[in-house]
Amino acid sequence: MKYLLWLLKAAIFFTLFAFALNNQHDATVYFFFGTHWRAPLVLVVLAAFAGGLVVGALGMLPGWWKHRAAAAQVPAVSDAPSPAPLATAIASAATPTIAATDLPAVRQHGL
Repeated sequence: MKYLLWLLKAAIFFTLFAFALNNQHDATVYFFFGTHWRAPLVLVVLAAFAGGLVVGALGMLPGWWKHRAAAAQVPAVSDAPSPAPLATAIASAATPTIAATDLPAVRQHGL
């Protein structure tokens, strides 16, 4: 399985490498106010991909901060739990209980 994964990675690399070699012609990207950028097409595509990654990560930052703040408010678990709560936790994990509110709503559809 490890060799199959390396083979897949090599195939993806050589496909992208061939794409880069076949797209070395200059491309012009026009911005606002008459400015433009001339670069090989593969660099233009790479810059667009990197810009998309940056915009996507910046869009996710508020959610990350919110979850991080919520996790910081959760009380810390002690390093050495006592044996009694551990035994009750194992016993309760062996017999799961499902509340009625946890079940999805079932809708009846007539034909």
